[in-house]
Amino acid sequence: MSGLLKDQIDEQDRKKLLNVGFDVEEKERSATFTLLNHSTVESKKVAEGVELISIATAIKKYPDIAAQYLWKLVQKDKDEFTRSAAEAEPAGYFIRVKKGHKAVLPLQACFFIKAERFKQMVHNLIIMEEDSSLNIINGCATADYVNQGMHIGVTEIYLKKDSYLSYTMIHDWSKEVEVRPRTGIDVEAGATFISNYISIKRSKITQSYPTCVLKGQNSTGIFNSLIYAPQDSIYDVGARVVLDGIGSKAEVISRTISGGGTIIARGELIGKRKGVKAHLECSGMLLNEHGSIQAIPILEAHHPEVDMSHEASVGKIAEEEIYYLMARGIPEDKAISLIVRGFLDTKILGLPKYLEKEVEKNLNLLENAF
Repeated sequence: MSGLLKDQIDEQDRKKLLNVGFDVEEKERSATFTLLNHSTVESKKVAEGVELISIATAIKKYPDIAAQYLWKLVQKDKDEFTRSAAEAEPAGYFIRVKKGHKAVLPLQACFFIKAERFKQMVHNLIIMEEDSSLNIINGCATADYVNQGMHIGVTEIYLKKDSYLSYTMIHDWSKEVEVRPRTGIDVEAGATFISNYISIKRSKITQSYPTCVLKGQNSTGIFNSLIYAPQDSIYDVGARVVLDGIGSKAEVISRTISGGGTIIARGELIGKRKGVKAHLECSGMLLNEHGSIQAIPILEAHHPEVDMSHEASVGKIAEEEIYYLMARGIPEDKAISLIVRGFLDTKILGLPKYLEKEVEKNLNLLENAF
């Protein structure tokens, strides 16, 4: 652990960060990036073949890269939140994985708010060069003593030919925090992008709708989300995928549970070229009459030789499942917890074992939610 990180993360904060898969000891990690409010904490190590620096440093060090890639996938004037981010001093990370390099251990990043009513504005840039590979665990959280705040995160991701990126986001915000990520992904031929979005805590509102353009032949985009919305929380989440490469493939799969909160699960697939295949699946579970779930699937075809499908379902926990478990001596609240936990099955994410353990730790917190 770097001295600066040790000085700024106390024992209480460390426990909070562990909940989002962030290890302050940096064990089994290829690199680490930490943003405390708007202050960057340097990593003590960065694996060979992986470049990780602050976006502010990258803009100065690589002006040509900044001009070529920044604000190309997300427009500055998209909405009030992107405009705010564009006007702010740059804070966030620049990640580049060199051509042919395949990082064995995951890179971890954390955006942590430690001040009440703080407005954290982030701009990240990721470039995966040809035939490179990386897994990222991105944890976002607020300190236990913070109640209100805002996180605006602009992320632009470029995958060159035959590269691979798995991007797992785990969130643990406070009750009155607004979360407004704005993300664009550009995927070239033979490349694969996988997004896993996990949040089981209350926030005031979380609004996330990344756009992924599969522009290369046989490119792949997969978006998975596991959401639990407690009472008085709002989750407006999903993904938009444009299949613009011949033979490109996409999946958008969401598992959502309302414990009294509002969930809008969106998914949009746009097939433009011959041989594209895409599937959209929204499964929702209502635990009580206080919450609501909207599943909004959209399929749009521009070529006769596309194969796209969708399915959506919303319902309650089957009473026979609860009775089955209770008949075997399991209390009702524990039975409900087990069913909910099984519904949010990490197996749908297809994570490597070491990443699956991190996500499992977070989802196991649901056992205390009822």
